[in-house]
Amino acid sequence: MSQKRSKKYQTALELIGEETYAPLAAFAKLKEVSTANFDETVTADFRLGIDTRQADQQLRGTVSLPNGSGKEVRVAVFAEGEAARVAEEAGADIVGTEELMAQVQAGEFNFDAAVATPDQMGKVGRLGKILGPRGLMPNPKLGTVTNDVAKAIKELKGGRVEYRADRYGIAHVIIGKVSFDAEKLAENYGAVYDEILRMKPSAAKGKYVKSITVSGTMTPGVPVDSAVTRNYAENAE
Repeated sequence: MSQKRSKKYQTALELIGEETYAPLAAFAKLKEVSTANFDETVTADFRLGIDTRQADQQLRGTVSLPNGSGKEVRVAVFAEGEAARVAEEAGADIVGTEELMAQVQAGEFNFDAAVATPDQMGKVGRLGKILGPRGLMPNPKLGTVTNDVAKAIKELKGGRVEYRADRYGIAHVIIGKVSFDAEKLAENYGAVYDEILRMKPSAAKGKYVKSITVSGTMTPGVPVDSAVTRNYAENAE
């Protein structure tokens, strides 16, 4: 049974049409078709020529958005002593060890990202089966296992987002809010695009970036021209 779409959604599809847009034009069109009564989150979906079932074709990392993500990020820090004090001063929302671990084990997740100092990972590692599936496990490759907790907190709250290709080779990445200017969305998109190109797995064969679509929470996808790789905020043609 086919899914029935609302009249607003159908109208948005008609406005988007069959065209593939340069980045700035894509975000201008996305703002045009957004009709939700809330500030929709904008996501870019990169369909990549990788097989994530292969260990040498995994794609995961973080990237800092130049204009932020528009999302208020609550950060929890597993730390003790001086590191805990620094984390509190840097604006962490929750700081602790045993008490914080007990909250997680009880199913209380009052945070969107977690940071841990290296000396705490022996304890935090026991929470892997709880935090891992939720994407909340501190990871040194993502910069969330670190002694520089202040830097990690600043980056997470300032617009650092995670990207990860799923089993279909698609990376879904938050790049802002519909309320952002099209130019700011295009700049954020450019930062993500560059990072995904930079992190191309060496084992990937054939065409790497197959297609790109940007969308709001409630909008259809707007196809982006993957051949446009520079001047994201200027190139609207």
